[in-house]
Amino acid sequence: MTVDPLQASRKIIPVPNAGPDGRGLEVEPVTPLTDAELPRVTMVVLNWNGRQHLDKCFASALGLDYPEDKRELILVDNGSDDGSLAHVRANHPWVRIVENERNTGFSAGCNQGSRNAVDADVFVFLNNDLRVEPDFLRHLVAPIVRGACEATTARMRTWDGQALDSAGGGMNFHGIGIQRGHDQPDDERFAKPRLTLFACGGAMAMRADVFRETGGFDEDFFAYYEDVDLGWRTWLMGYSVRYEPKAICYHDLSSTSRRVPPERLRRLQVRNPLLVCFKNYDDANLQRVLPTMTGLALRRALLHLGPIDREPYRIEDMKTLPGSGFWGKWKQGWAKRKRTQVVNRVGVADLLSLDELYGGWDHWMARRQSIQALRKRPDSEILPLFLHPHWRIEQDPAYASLQNGLSAFMQVDDMFAGLTNLGEEPI
Repeated sequence: MTVDPLQASRKIIPVPNAGPDGRGLEVEPVTPLTDAELPRVTMVVLNWNGRQHLDKCFASALGLDYPEDKRELILVDNGSDDGSLAHVRANHPWVRIVENERNTGFSAGCNQGSRNAVDADVFVFLNNDLRVEPDFLRHLVAPIVRGACEATTARMRTWDGQALDSAGGGMNFHGIGIQRGHDQPDDERFAKPRLTLFACGGAMAMRADVFRETGGFDEDFFAYYEDVDLGWRTWLMGYSVRYEPKAICYHDLSSTSRRVPPERLRRLQVRNPLLVCFKNYDDANLQRVLPTMTGLALRRALLHLGPIDREPYRIEDMKTLPGSGFWGKWKQGWAKRKRTQVVNRVGVADLLSLDELYGGWDHWMARRQSIQALRKRPDSEILPLFLHPHWRIEQDPAYASLQNGLSAFMQVDDMFAGLTNLGEEPI
């Protein structure tokens, strides 16, 4: 079966009033698909030195209750040096391999996998540290085939199944992602399908034609938040994303990122939310949010730079001036040796993130304009999907005061009035 490319693209699904507990985002389940209705699916799994995960991932994919002639799995290997490729060739010959000489990033790797698909109606992106239930794929693609949405995200549990990893997603107003249900018991709160801002890139499906039309994952992001960006862009273009609770999988949390130095992660995890907001807000809302998120990012950078002795920077604390003679000049020369400040690299990563946005202004403005030209849905219909726009992780009192003050002064509060609808605080 080929998915009718007009079935869903002709209608724009409205976003209802979510309500304070988010239940307004819940939608009716779709009827199950027969074998004849199942689309051809290409599953893309990205790997970078994750050999230890592949057997479990592939065994669960091989055990899917899905016709073999309607599915394929592509492994995109990003320059692994742990023997991953030799292991896959020897033990999983049914897997198609796309081999890269270096790590090209999550975004580029997934896009590359999609370009190598053969006659796919739907793309499915799976983390390599994931295992899936046998009926996972049937449920994940059903809302897409029924025309209820263009993309879906799965019900992701922790590896032991004792808690949730993700049941859909949202974000705060300056781009920090929210995984709904993260680290909470998997109970009836997460048992109903609902609209969601984005599909988690580790367990998602998307119509192949719409994925191509949206441009896929933004390769400038490299990794992290590319799924939030794609989800927001999908809604902006008039399409929709849905959480499908019957598509169940299990995730070995952050198995790759645990091995990467924190400052390398931090740069992307701070920069990319800024880029998500810069690209996707409409002009009026970006003019409110941009100064606010910049101020908050600077405050976070200062918090993470580490303890700083401010006395050397205060002219108010100078008791006298050095003399102009030999000893005065000697003292000034000696003082220059002490002008190096030791700071934490994590805080420097925050500053570099801001520099990459503002230092690349022309590039990002051109990217923004290309996205805004595709707009078919106003921000007012997308903002309810954020779930908890004023959520913050930082407990620093000055940071809290700054967020509250900037949000009020720049009228960000007005943008999101009545739109906190998660029902509980994120973890």
